[in-house]
Amino acid sequence: MKKLRVIGMAAHRDELLKGLLHLGCVEISEPDGKLADPAWAALLKRGTSRLAETRSEIADVNTALDAIKRYAQTKDGMFIQRHPISEQEFLSAGTVERAREASARIGGLLQDLSRLQGEENRLLSRKAALQPWVSLDMSLEQEGTAHAAFRLGVCPGSTDTGAVRTELAAADAAAELYEISADKQQKYYLVIYHRAAEEKVQEILRLRSFSVTTFQNVTGTAAENIQKLDQQLAENRKGQEAATAAIVQSAESRDALRLYADRLNAEAAKDVNAERLLTDGTILFFEGWAPAENIKEVEALLERSGCAWEAMDPTEEEYPVVPVKLKNNWFTQPLNMVTNMYVMPAYDGLDPNPLMAPFFITFYGLMMADMGYGILMMLGAWFMLKKMKAKGGMKDFGGLLGLCGVSTFIWGALTGGFFGDFIPQLLKIINPESTFALPYLFTPLTDTLMILVGSLVLGIIQIFTGMAISVVKKCRDGQWQDAVWSEGTWWVILIGAALAILGIGNVAGYPAVLIVGLVMLVIGSTKDAKGFGKVTSLIGGVYNGVTGYFSDTLSYARLMALMLAGSVIAQVFNTLGAVTGNVIGFVIVSFVGNMLNFALNLLGCYVHDLRLQCLEFFNRFYKEGGKPFRPLEIQTKYVDVIEQK
Repeated sequence: MKKLRVIGMAAHRDELLKGLLHLGCVEISEPDGKLADPAWAALLKRGTSRLAETRSEIADVNTALDAIKRYAQTKDGMFIQRHPISEQEFLSAGTVERAREASARIGGLLQDLSRLQGEENRLLSRKAALQPWVSLDMSLEQEGTAHAAFRLGVCPGSTDTGAVRTELAAADAAAELYEISADKQQKYYLVIYHRAAEEKVQEILRLRSFSVTTFQNVTGTAAENIQKLDQQLAENRKGQEAATAAIVQSAESRDALRLYADRLNAEAAKDVNAERLLTDGTILFFEGWAPAENIKEVEALLERSGCAWEAMDPTEEEYPVVPVKLKNNWFTQPLNMVTNMYVMPAYDGLDPNPLMAPFFITFYGLMMADMGYGILMMLGAWFMLKKMKAKGGMKDFGGLLGLCGVSTFIWGALTGGFFGDFIPQLLKIINPESTFALPYLFTPLTDTLMILVGSLVLGIIQIFTGMAISVVKKCRDGQWQDAVWSEGTWWVILIGAALAILGIGNVAGYPAVLIVGLVMLVIGSTKDAKGFGKVTSLIGGVYNGVTGYFSDTLSYARLMALMLAGSVIAQVFNTLGAVTGNVIGFVIVSFVGNMLNFALNLLGCYVHDLRLQCLEFFNRFYKEGGKPFRPLEIQTKYVDVIEQK
């Protein structure tokens, strides 16, 4: 990475940001106010932009797209089909204007639809309130005569209507109670009483939890009002249908809206970076980072924009904040998926992808070890990369799936597995006398011990590789003594132990190399300790070393375990299918079982492989803490922008 410091004219800000967006290789840093000359800090302030308005427009267009998807029932499938578009068309004003009009139109239709739905709810609520009184042949606004009062009200559903009438009669109240309707919760009453008896009537009804019901601004009977509401509801629903139909018709603008959404996201990226610039209204200043391989392109842009700049290597003190961009080829690029799930390496660390790739791909194939599964994985990768043209993380996933699929197929060919023992079982159903079997070099069921030993050997190779990388790294950093007394000591001990077992290299009957290693262990463990601390340091060094290397090596037994488990599960389902005694039943049971086994192993093998890399391999040399490189660039979801040179 090169550190950039740039001064330009504020009038050229938009042109400069557009150029940086086109290049896609410059990350503008958040300003910290620490300029070369402190006097400048008092003159410059952070820039402003339309970020808030742009985000509001993004929300509007996403709402429009969601409305089209909901009402027009459009579906994208598992992956979104990306359409190629030139950068000039992507950034053209005409494209934006058409999409903005469509977004505004759909937004207006959604507002109308929302208003109509709210109105419908209010109408339904009013209708529900009137429904219990539909059998009452009396105008709801009628409150009585000069001498008689009419009251509508409700009582709990458990109210005994006859008992209330009896109480009214016993109280000598000139009143009559009519039950209009009832449901589980309430009973609906009309009470007619003489106004002179109002106090007695209200007292009796109060004890029965009587609640007066009134209808504001309502004239006519309940049935007449319900009829009017039904007419209004019918008109309301016609309006909703018209608005919905208009939204469905707007589905033809979906591609334009998607393009607009991607364009707005690019504008938002520009606006975010515009607010990282420092300016006084006349000039602008910013610091940033660019890969050294792209610095000539950046300098050409800055020259065209009339900027003054300097590009320098970061100092060692700046390493913690230098963004990291992994440099990969076709083989190591997919491993970014693994590295990104762990943590980025520090700027002064090592890129783990080239070191990890052979082990990760080999281990994954060893655990899956089935030609049929390998073919499915390769087909899936081809579909993602060629048909769906996946980008970013999905592209890495597709590439990793393909590489691991090749490894799975090769290991499957070595073990004779094709969806377990699918072919031999199928041929045996067709011809019970068949003895056909796919050729193999070894199988998980008959050569389990050999596979276990091979898995541990592969683990030792990876552990030793990690130790070698650590030694090189320490020597490069001038820590050669640490390399000698840590990794060097255990190399001598392990090699000496192997020679002692083989009876090679003995001097006067003693394993000389092993003894040298043990002496180095004593010296290395105690050289920085004093007094009794030398004893505890020695014990700790021996214990941690022996148990650490032993447990790390045993971790690789999972390679054999997953190979064996996947093979056995596949064969079990094939056997269950063969029990049906016919080809169709066998194929159905085997297919379901193998797909389940494939799905479980696809994830399980990845998790266990990831664990081996992160815990057993990375801890030998990996220096974490890197900050991902996030340049100002065009990132799209719906279209592929064809870059203009």
